[in-house]
Amino acid sequence: MKKVNASHILVKTEQEAKVALYDVKNGKSFGDVAKAVSLCPSKRNGGSLGWFGRGQMVKEFEDACFKAKKGDIIGPVKTQFGYHIMRIDDAE
Repeated sequence: MKKVNASHILVKTEQEAKVALYDVKNGKSFGDVAKAVSLCPSKRNGGSLGWFGRGQMVKEFEDACFKAKKGDIIGPVKTQFGYHIMRIDDAE
């Protein structure tokens, strides 16, 4: 893969991330959960970060995204910003 199109939910604690992941995996819209709890400005777009390539995101986040497949929901992944739940929307 050269690029991924991903969305994420960013929260402060691992527990908050686990709750967000549970909600998404049990039927709540990823975008609705992002809008409700994410700390990232991307929450306005349902958590969408758009397309990015290697070297554009922090290593832990990027590594997790590039190991996943289109449609996967992954996390929690800890970075310097907090804990992320990611959805891989597309990949090339």
